[in-house]
Amino acid sequence: MSAPLQKENSNTTPELDQLCINTIRALTLDAVQKAKSGHPGLPLGAAPMAYVLWTRFLRHNPKNPKFENRDRFLLSAGHGSMLIYSLLYLTGYDLSLDELKNFRQWGSKTPGHPEYGLTPGVEITTGPLGQGFANGVGMAMGAAHLASRFNKENFPLIDHYVYAIVSDGDLMEGVAAEAASLAGHLKLGKLIYLYDDNNVTIEGFTNLAFSEDVPKRFEALGWHTQTVADGNNLDDIEAAIRAAQAVDDRPSLISVKTIIGYGMPTQGTRKAHSDAPGEDAVREAKRHLGWPEDEQFYVPEEALAHYREAIERGAQLESDWNALVDEYEKAHPEEGKLWRATMSGELPAGWEDHLPKFENGKDIATRVASGEVINALAPVLPMLIGGSADLGVSNNTDIKESHSFAAGAYDGRILHFGVREHAMGSTLTGMSLNGGLIPYGGTFLTFSDYMRPAIRLAALSEVQVIYVFTHDSVGLGEDGPTHQPIEHLAALRAIPHLFVIRPADPAEVSEAWRIAILRRNAPTALALTRQKVPVINRQRFAAADGLRRGGYVLAEAETTEGEVTTPKLILIATGSEVSLTLEARETLQKEGTPTRVVSLPCWELFEEQTDEYWNEVLPPAVTARLAIEAGVCQGWDRYVGTGGAVICLDRFGGSAPGEVALRELGFNVENVLDQARKLL
Repeated sequence: MSAPLQKENSNTTPELDQLCINTIRALTLDAVQKAKSGHPGLPLGAAPMAYVLWTRFLRHNPKNPKFENRDRFLLSAGHGSMLIYSLLYLTGYDLSLDELKNFRQWGSKTPGHPEYGLTPGVEITTGPLGQGFANGVGMAMGAAHLASRFNKENFPLIDHYVYAIVSDGDLMEGVAAEAASLAGHLKLGKLIYLYDDNNVTIEGFTNLAFSEDVPKRFEALGWHTQTVADGNNLDDIEAAIRAAQAVDDRPSLISVKTIIGYGMPTQGTRKAHSDAPGEDAVREAKRHLGWPEDEQFYVPEEALAHYREAIERGAQLESDWNALVDEYEKAHPEEGKLWRATMSGELPAGWEDHLPKFENGKDIATRVASGEVINALAPVLPMLIGGSADLGVSNNTDIKESHSFAAGAYDGRILHFGVREHAMGSTLTGMSLNGGLIPYGGTFLTFSDYMRPAIRLAALSEVQVIYVFTHDSVGLGEDGPTHQPIEHLAALRAIPHLFVIRPADPAEVSEAWRIAILRRNAPTALALTRQKVPVINRQRFAAADGLRRGGYVLAEAETTEGEVTTPKLILIATGSEVSLTLEARETLQKEGTPTRVVSLPCWELFEEQTDEYWNEVLPPAVTARLAIEAGVCQGWDRYVGTGGAVICLDRFGGSAPGEVALRELGFNVENVLDQARKLL
């Protein structure tokens, strides 16, 4: 277990402790008032617990925010962002006082809610409540896996905690309940959350809608719980954190009773939550805190010097750890090489050679092909880890050569999220942000709705997560409209930075996984079929590596003599509908209509191509274009233009065998031919 930074008898005086705490409070008051917006309530109330954690326990290096064995600190209640910005500035991160003065302004490193990748030292993007809570569970899962794989006797390479400050709002959100249940089940002992229990939300006191006994709920979920009755009592907070560290077989929740907006005239009320205090109220609050009333952004030298001790301490922590790694590599050279490669994010040379080729063969569902790709890559990509929200058999997400990730078996690479799609999405983000792993998770495409907020934040954070969404259309069949996705492809495509790939056949599946693995700084969603699809004859038609450009000419228009010619009609499709277009093309060609087929599996990637390439694939002069996709029409006008048409679904499906549902809803060769002829 990592030792605390200070012994029980702190080397500070109560006066210095209070000065340091009030520095956070005063900076918050000034920043929020200058911005005329913000959330002062949480930073003022939670400053003591944050101070104790950051100065007596948190192991980090302000000059290297990516120090691998650092403790992670998450502000799940991201609306209280001035708390973390103050701490980052005070402890010496690359965040200036001027940035605090520019709080919530365009171009600053201090946005209204913390953003990963923007502000040095911010571990995750938070604000949507509950997400940070669940991200932290994912971080603890990732750390437990890496520790189980690499730690040796006397060599605890991974030995850090995940700490978070969470709020009433966090604990009301369903995603936090899902993640808390999973964390308790997995016995994640390196997870310690401080609950800012102030009994106030925006609308008023929490008893308007929230009256449960939170510690008892968490006890029932398998957590170790404690309560600190006075959130200003530093000794009690320290003792509680120390006690939580001593429990290594359960995550810990420490309920700290605080006063929201401590020191403000409106303290303890909803008005302290998010309103700018006003200049008179700021002066009154500073008077209550014993602070210079008319001096803005004042930082006492003594307080700053105490906080900045973190710089020297952090450098020593990292130096000691680097020495440990060096000794580890000498004692365990093979594991040391793998450790370096894993944590650097370096992919093994030649890994792409292991991607299945899927040459001509029997019809196969793309979800099955995806499972084959996963299991072909798993032996050569040890950083690949994933599972499903209780649908592993259907999603084909299990790594067959491995075993389940579980309490006491954290080295397993098969993740079981239970029926918790939202927590799955959020914990995958946490695992990715923790480092060293490429996480993926599966469910049915229609249930992407349950996890959309997590997908959005992964995209905003630009982290690598792979979503394996199977049962991607009405072709899933008898489960009917509740399980048949209609609007989901369009909804996912609307998320910036997210690649949505709907492969047409197994060869495109292999290419889709290649793109997802190489895409280290953004998430990717794969949309895969339940039903079997033909394996496209790549000897006759274009190679699947065209997917690397998002869309490509799969079949060229030909004359009756079989020579390539300018198309009179372009058929565009994705996924399982591509095979329909190839069949329809055969008939149209025989009728004397030179027809091109374009496979367009990833719109986002296609959008990144040059105008020249666009015009090669979709010549502007060819206005007769027909798109076919078993989803809503939204977005297809960009590709078919004003002279084209779309066979799509702007209605819900129906319960029937998959081939029947597709046929009845117009996804059959006859309808493609009818619509094509109308265009011509």
